[in-house]
Amino acid sequence: QVQLVESGGGLVQPGGSLRLSCAASGSIAAINTMGWYRQAPGKEREFVVAISWSGGNTYYADSMKGRFTISRDNVKNTMYLQMSSLKPEDTAVYYCSLVMPGVSRTYWGQGTQVTVSS
Repeated sequence: QVQLVESGGGLVQPGGSLRLSCAASGSIAAINTMGWYRQAPGKEREFVVAISWSGGNTYYADSMKGRFTISRDNVKNTMYLQMSSLKPEDTAVYYCSLVMPGVSRTYWGQGTQVTVSS
């Protein structure tokens, strides 16, 4: 089993910053890809960004480039999402994901709410 726990969400003013964390535990293969998705009210879940196991490869949705930065610490089994210049349209529940070679499913965290509002 794999457990993913997000933290760091909250209320922030437009133009502000937040750092989300995702702590992974359980039966995790050393080689895995982790990522962030988000789901705004009334909308489908959308891809935000992903990072390879080494951290050497990152994949951003076009709308997130330049404002969001993903990173990971494999010693701590934790992934981070640094978000800056936040906009009201970034308001959503942010979910952490993990996929491993040879495992057909995607693991998800429970989500953390990010609200950007004045």
